[in-house]
Amino acid sequence: MKFPHDVPKQKVLQTFNSLGFSVIRMGNHIALERMNPDGTKIPMTIPNHETIKGSTLRTICMHVGISREAFIEAFEKI
Repeated sequence: MKFPHDVPKQKVLQTFNSLGFSVIRMGNHIALERMNPDGTKIPMTIPNHETIKGSTLRTICMHVGISREAFIEAFEKI
């Protein structure tokens, strides 16, 4: 399965929401975070564009520790 590219922003947000991230604020960028069971938080920032490039999504996933397979699986369920 290929990694998605040029994905609508809403679908990206829904995918990350299903992976436990919630939107904190929106401006030029969208700030999200996920609360871990041990009380720590994982922050994430994505550009607030109409579509998000595949290379940007891959980099974001790598930075927050989401595997390619986990993202694609969650993405396909949306």
